[in-house]
Amino acid sequence: MSKSKQIKAIRGMNDILPCDSALWLKVEAICANRLAQYGFQQIRTPIIEKTTLFSRSIGDDTDVVAKEMYTFDDRNGDSLSLRPEGTASCVRAGIENGLFYNQLQRLWYIGPMFRHERPQKGRYRQFNQIGAECYGWSDPDIEAEMLSLLAQIFSDLGLQNTELQINSLGDKDSRRRYREALVAYLNQHRDDLDEDSLLRLQRNPLRILDSKNPQVQTVLENAPSILDFLSVDSHASFAQLQRYLAELGIVYTVNPRLVRGLDYYNDTVFEWINPQYGAQAAICGGGRYDGMVEQLGGKATAGFGFAMGLERLIQILQEQQAPIISEIANDQQADVYIISVGDHARQQALHLQQSLIGGGLQALLHCGAASMKNQFKHAHKSGAKIALVIGDDEAKDQTVSIKPLLGVEHSQVQQIIVQNDALNTVTNLLKSL
Repeated sequence: MSKSKQIKAIRGMNDILPCDSALWLKVEAICANRLAQYGFQQIRTPIIEKTTLFSRSIGDDTDVVAKEMYTFDDRNGDSLSLRPEGTASCVRAGIENGLFYNQLQRLWYIGPMFRHERPQKGRYRQFNQIGAECYGWSDPDIEAEMLSLLAQIFSDLGLQNTELQINSLGDKDSRRRYREALVAYLNQHRDDLDEDSLLRLQRNPLRILDSKNPQVQTVLENAPSILDFLSVDSHASFAQLQRYLAELGIVYTVNPRLVRGLDYYNDTVFEWINPQYGAQAAICGGGRYDGMVEQLGGKATAGFGFAMGLERLIQILQEQQAPIISEIANDQQADVYIISVGDHARQQALHLQQSLIGGGLQALLHCGAASMKNQFKHAHKSGAKIALVIGDDEAKDQTVSIKPLLGVEHSQVQQIIVQNDALNTVTNLLKSL
C-alpha cells in the first residue's frame, strides 16, 4: 500500500508554532493594554466581505484590488473577497450599526488579512494586523495622539531603531493640482520609467512615488513636491501636527514621497519604519481618510487610523532580541511540578494541582505511568522551580514532600507538609527562590 501524500500549508500561509505563540500573545496584550488606556474599544468584523466594499473604498486601480485580493463567487453568484485590510470593514460595520451618528468612536481590531503577494520574509499571503481607527475628529490633535500611542507601544515592546516619516497628501483639490504637475513632469521622462510606472501614470500617478526601482527613483529626485501644492487649510493642519509632535518629543522626518498604497487617504499619512530592513522597512502605517464613510453610504465623518503587521513586527523583535523575549522565557517556567506514584497518589495529585492553579500558581502534573526517577527528569526539564511529591506514604497520610529544584540534588527532600497547607507553603517558598 502506498503512503498518502503529505498535505502542506498553502504557499504564503504560515503556522504560528508554540515556540512563538507566547511572544505573539505578549505583543498583542501590550498593544491591547495601551489601546484600552487611550479609550479604544475592540471591534470584530468578518474576514469575508462583498468585493464592492474594497473596490469602492481602496480603489479599483490599486494593486491590492487589481492584483492581490482573494475574490470568488459564492453559491448565490455574489462576488466576495477575503479582507485585504481592516479599515474598510470597520467603516462598513460602523455605518451599518449606527456607530457614527452624532458619536465619536475610537475602535481597534486584530485578525488575519489576505493578499496574494509574493511571499517573503515578514510578508505572507495570510498576515495578521492590529489596527486602530478614530472617527469624528478632523483636527490634527487626534493624529498626534495616535502617533504618541504608537511611540509608547514601541517603547513597551522594546523595539529599537524605529523612525517616523510623515507627509500630507492635501485635500482633493490639492491632489488634483499636484497630479497634473506630476504627470506633466513624468511624461518628459517616459523613457526612464519601467512598465509598472507607465501603467500607473495613466491610472494612479501618485503611486509612482512609491516605486522601488532605482532608475525610477532617480527620475523622481527632481519631481515636484506635493507639499508645494497644499491648500491653506491642509498646510496649516500639517504644520500644527508637527508642532504637536515636537511638544511630545516625537522625532520625525517629512517625506514628501510617502503616499501609502491605498486611494482613500487625504492630508496626513505616516509610516513607522526600521531602515535596516530595506524594502521591508515599514512596521506600521496609516493616515487620514475623511471621505470614506460618505463614499460607502454614511454621513460625512472624519477618520484617522493605522495598521501594524504583526509578522514583521515580531520578526524584528526576535532579531533585535528585545527584552520581552527573555521575560516570556521566565514567565513560561512552571512554578510547580507534581510527581506521584500509584493510583491513590495520582487522585490526590490531581486534586492538589486544582488547588494550586486555583490559587494562581502554574502547576504541571506528570501524567502517565513512570518511575520516580523518570518523573524527576521531566520536572527538571520543565524548568519548574519546585517539585511536589506524593508517594505511597504521602498518599496514606495525605501529605506532600516539597523539594526545590534550583541547584538542589533531588535526593534531598526539604520538608513534608499536609496537602491542605501546600498552597501557602509553596507560595511563600517561591518568594524566597
